[in-house]
Amino acid sequence: MIRSILLAVAITAVSSASATTVGSKHAIVIDESSGKVVFEKNATDIVPIASLTKLMTAMVVLDAKPDMHERITVLEDDVDTLKFSSSRVPVGAVLSRHELLELALMSSDNRAAHALARSYPGGMEHFKLAVRSKAHMLNLRRTNIEEPTGLSPYNTSTASDLAKLALAASKYPEIERITTVSNDLIDVNGSMRQYHNTNKLVGDKNWAISLSKTGYTQEAGRCIIMRVRAAGRDAIMVLLNARGSSSRTADANYLHRLLTKEHHQPVMARLNLK
Repeated sequence: MIRSILLAVAITAVSSASATTVGSKHAIVIDESSGKVVFEKNATDIVPIASLTKLMTAMVVLDAKPDMHERITVLEDDVDTLKFSSSRVPVGAVLSRHELLELALMSSDNRAAHALARSYPGGMEHFKLAVRSKAHMLNLRRTNIEEPTGLSPYNTSTASDLAKLALAASKYPEIERITTVSNDLIDVNGSMRQYHNTNKLVGDKNWAISLSKTGYTQEAGRCIIMRVRAAGRDAIMVLLNARGSSSRTADANYLHRLLTKEHHQPVMARLNLK
């Protein structure tokens, strides 16, 4: 009895120390095969999720099975008038739906994401209905998505819900492929432009990443979702509201080291990923 209490206290102390080490305000790491929570910090708090939204946008678009070669014109309607974020996709550019998907996921381009939702079968309202249906199907009970880019502070979720979202997104080969490409050349109105992945860890030889998405707004801070392979196991990693890109990367590297420790004792919790 006493031994069990001491063990529980020791694990709690380790967990608290780890939570202090991670600067991101909300985080979770889950061993995918067992569902065990390896690390958790404020994982049930509902917070803005910024461009992590685009994983949901991509899934809903792909679920509709549209013609991915269809050419779509980027319109003034696709320009961000909420935060006036920059874009390297000019108004008037004509791109295939697949190229828009690549720009939305790899480079986190907001105009590309909005154009994908606008051109969804039935238009934006049908897109929003599909998002709500998808969230319900995935049992994302604490997730609310108002629009396709993540610019709205009303696009909110929890680290725990986003782990489920990431696992679902990893079942789409095209999302996996696009989000783990370091860069690509895309023809924009006859001019070849190079676009880069917003996650600098993609392509790092020390990481085996099979899904990735970053996000940032002032309200959300620096965020990231990854599915990684470490020490022979797949894991989902979610970090929300880091102070900066460097601190987000430092948190990710710390949690990666945590995963690779051979005798690491997981926190005694379990998340249902089904």
